[in-house]
Amino acid sequence: MSRWVRFLIAILVGLGLGLYYGWVVSPVEFVDTVPSTLREDFQTDIVLMVAEIYQADGDLAAAMHRLAFLGERPPLEVTQAAVAFATQAGYSARDLDTLNNLLQALPVDVEATTP
Repeated sequence: MSRWVRFLIAILVGLGLGLYYGWVVSPVEFVDTVPSTLREDFQTDIVLMVAEIYQADGDLAAAMHRLAFLGERPPLEVTQAAVAFATQAGYSARDLDTLNNLLQALPVDVEATTP
């Protein structure tokens, strides 16, 4: 038997064993998680997306609702943390302006704005 045939057989056996292990012995378990468990950079990206939507439609109530998706913290606190991280991480001036526009629009006292 030539070296190439043995090599291909070894590759196929390794591939088969790897697939068997990944699919049967130890398959991936999908677990539901909440966005508040995301890393700070991903949360900042979500806040930036909310700020971009707010900039396009001007709907502050919808923006606050979207920010509430990130956990128990008030939208103002979430946005302040995102601005701080974005500044430190070197986000573009345009992105920082977008985040700051949302931050300026958010009410300081959320309790006074909710029914």
